[in-house]
This record gives sequence, structure tokens and C-alpha cells, in this order.
Amino acid sequence: MKERYFDHASTTYLDQRVLQTMLPFFSENFGNPSSFHAVGLKAKVAVTEARKKIAAILNSREEEIIFTSGGTESDNLALIGTIRAHSGRGKHVITSSIEHHAVLEPLLLLQKRGEIELTILPVDREGLVSVKDIETALRPDTILISIMFANNEIGTIQPIADIGRSLLNWKKQQATNFPYFHTDACQAAGVLDLDVEKLHVDLMTINGSKIYGPKGIGLLYIRRGTRIEPMMIGGGQERNLRSGTENTPGIIGLSTALALAQQEREQENARLIELRQRLIEGLLKIPKTRLNGHPTERLPNNVNISFLDIEGEAAVLYLDAEGIYVSTGSACASASLDPSHVILATGLSYEAAHGSLRFTLGKHTTDEDIDALISVMPNVVQKLRHMSPVNLDMKYFVK
Repeated sequence: MKERYFDHASTTYLDQRVLQTMLPFFSENFGNPSSFHAVGLKAKVAVTEARKKIAAILNSREEEIIFTSGGTESDNLALIGTIRAHSGRGKHVITSSIEHHAVLEPLLLLQKRGEIELTILPVDREGLVSVKDIETALRPDTILISIMFANNEIGTIQPIADIGRSLLNWKKQQATNFPYFHTDACQAAGVLDLDVEKLHVDLMTINGSKIYGPKGIGLLYIRRGTRIEPMMIGGGQERNLRSGTENTPGIIGLSTALALAQQEREQENARLIELRQRLIEGLLKIPKTRLNGHPTERLPNNVNISFLDIEGEAAVLYLDAEGIYVSTGSACASASLDPSHVILATGLSYEAAHGSLRFTLGKHTTDEDIDALISVMPNVVQKLRHMSPVNLDMKYFVK
């Protein structure tokens, strides 16, 4: 039985070209970049070159790149670090209802502790945040806004550059540097333009494991002049913002993966969009289905479909038995059987959200893989609906 992987939004395999650049730094050039001797210097030079390579891709200064353990740490550092560094300036923070848990959970915790006042903006049926809503929510004491670049579950791409331009106008009118603007770009890396000057962001999160790079490595772009309170205290690495011995192999792998992804993105995006559209068309032929997310302003590899009268978790297990690997939403919340907060935020009913499946394509996805999934899925849905105690009307696609 051939295995077919449709969960690239969860994680990707390590590109062999990336692995080859990493290997020397495990056992040959194994030094600590903070050491003064020749062995440490080799590692330091490699980390410096990796930082320069990433800065060139982001159109940033190299000192604005901080290496972390991944997307969650970068998001936490951006949010908690910025909020606590400016606690005397204001307490108001704005985010959206479809953010990743690494953004929503720390903000909700800070709100519970009384450290911030939080505005969570709604999205429309296609998962888009309104620039107008952000402008309306702004207050003189707003210190931070966090809106993800592209959603990991429904694939909707947010108008980050438009939001950034709007905030620049606000800052100019108010004669202030606030609010700072953060975007989680973990799903956007390798797919969209990451030029921080075009996006007008002050903070940006990227994760290696989403772009065929190593797990356990990520970065946070911090625009010069943005003050951050560190969360990891120790030896003062990463400009005193993230202490701890640098993960040299991971950093090398991240820089290589990001460079390859950006170099190949136009050609790969075109290929994936064609496959994505075939999959959407094929799955929507199944009765009582709905596409979640924006029909065009979405990631090239993302398909999220709600199937009425089935449980998404059961469908995942049936497909797994066929060697087809998909998910019901964010892998970071897979332990929960509650329906996706992202799907619910787009206006779907609780019942419809329970039957949502995410299919995310990757570099190895072929036409044959798409055909196999389209062929198997109707039978899986039919079996589950036959066992289901409910038979809902299409009106249940909305609350």
C-alpha cells in the first residue's frame, strides 16, 4: 500500500539538500559559537553567514534576526516580550479570532492575569480580517497587534501589507511609534513574499519545520528600535534576547531551507495551485460539503472541507487505514476533540465544524495522489454517514 501524505501544514520532511548543509555541524564543526577558540569561531562564522542569508531574504538587517526553538517560542517572545517591555505605555492588544494557539493562548493568559486588555477581532465567512475593523479597534493605549500572515487550518491569506500601511498612517497621525505589528508567517514562508519593508511589520515569526527544514528551530524578526523583554535569561546570546547555546546545525538548516523555498516558490506555487484546485473540485462533488477559507486568497497547498454528518476524527482514522494521512485542523491541538476554533470563527455551526478535514499538499504530492484521495474519500464519507445518528440539512453550515 502506497502512503500518501496530506499533512504538510503540520510538518514537512527534511529536504536532503538541507540535511547535507547541516551534517558537518553535528560532529565536525561542532563548536560553541560563543567560544573564543578556533573551533568555536568556525561555528560562529557559520551562524553569522546564515543570519546574513536570512536577512537578505527578509530585506532586513542581520542584527534584526533572532534564532529561537521554533514558531511557538518566537510568537511567545514577540507577544509577551513586547507587552512586558511596554507595560507602562499601554495595555491594549489586538488580535484575530483565528490565530494559532501560540498567539491566542499567551494573550488570553495575560488577559486573565490583568496584564493586558485584549480585543479579539472577528473574521468573515472566508476567514479574512477586516482592515477597517482593525482601524476601529485602535486606541491611544494600543501597544501591539498580532495578525497571522496565512492561516494554518483554512489557508486564508491576510492583507498584511494593507494592515501595515494603515498602521503607519495611524502612527503618523498620532505622532507615536505604537502599536507594534507582529505577524506569524510560519505557513507563509516559502509561499509568499517575506519582505518586511513591503509588509510594514515590526515582528515576524518563521518556523523551520514548515519549509522542509529541521524541527526545533525558528526565528523572530525584530525591527530595530522595537524593545523586547527577554524570556530566556542566561549567557546573553542572540543580542541578550534569547540566551542559550545556539543550535548551529538547526540554524544552518533553517537558512538553507528558507533560501531554497524562496528560490523555488513561484514554480512550486503554480504546480500546487493546479493540484489544489483539482482536489477541491473533486471533493466538492460529494454531497453536503463546503470549502472553508477564501476561494482564491489562500495558500497554494491548502484544502479544508467540511463534510456534514461525519466526525472528522473518524475520517482521519479511516483514511489512515488506506495509507492517506490528513488532519482535522492544527496538529498543535490534535489532542482536543473540540471543533476547530478557526472553523467556528468563520460562522460554521458546531455540527458542521466537527466534520472538517484539512488536506495540505507538498513537494512530493502528485496527480496520482490527488486521484487516489478523490477516489477513496466518497466511500469513507458514505460509511461514516451510514453509521451517523444525524442527518443534517445544508442550513447547518451556518450558525
